[in-house]
Amino acid sequence: FCPDPDCSYRGWLGLGNIRANGHPGGQPWRQFQCVSCRGFFYETHGTIFHGKRSSPDLIVHVIGCLAEGLGIRGTARVFEIDPNTVLQWLVEAAEQLHAFSAYFLHDLRLNQVQLDELYAILSAVRDSEMSEAQAIDHLSSSPRWVWTAIDPESRLMLSAQSGDRSQAMAQAVLHQIAQLLAPGCVPLFLSDGNPSYLPAIVRHFGHWVQMPRRHAKGSAPKPRWMPLPGLLYAQVVKKMRRRRIVEVKRHVVIGT
Repeated sequence: FCPDPDCSYRGWLGLGNIRANGHPGGQPWRQFQCVSCRGFFYETHGTIFHGKRSSPDLIVHVIGCLAEGLGIRGTARVFEIDPNTVLQWLVEAAEQLHAFSAYFLHDLRLNQVQLDELYAILSAVRDSEMSEAQAIDHLSSSPRWVWTAIDPESRLMLSAQSGDRSQAMAQAVLHQIAQLLAPGCVPLFLSDGNPSYLPAIVRHFGHWVQMPRRHAKGSAPKPRWMPLPGLLYAQVVKKMRRRRIVEVKRHVVIGT
């Protein structure tokens, strides 16, 4: 569609106002013209390839290496480009992917949502220089946790946010999930024993309830924020010993 903010056809698809104008100057991308405002734009407008002199294949391969876990400086050495260029492409790709996800992920109707926090095992644990409990204590106070939310039926990743292991991060994850779900959809939530999840879930999937009077006289009781009637939440708590599961406890928190 025409990207000109002053064009009356901006944002409208399939109205026949766009026509191809070839490849001016031997450019690899086609140029389009809007017959309404007479403006020109390339087909890469709004994408990571727009305005780039580098080949699309190079940009795709660089982003692919970053997605596979190769660092920015390592990727720059492999493709013999400046690390700042790699960083800029990564930022632009992240913004593009965020917009892509926001466009497609909405009004979801899910039956279950599994919540979890992941942490990196330190090399000191692998080399037996630090116990796993010490590593967890160390990582609990550092921003190395990745909070995830997934629909186990479709394997759709709903949220992946990095930060510390705090109540604020739990609120951020649940806030993102609530924005993705369709109105009235209240899935079954499953998590580990992290106590931060319960207030975050109830805050986003609750409602005000007027409590009944206990006495005929006096002021009416204040409304209380309560879980929605259809809300279900359960925890699966695993007890580890020497990196092996020795006990699993299942606890119903809300519901039956």
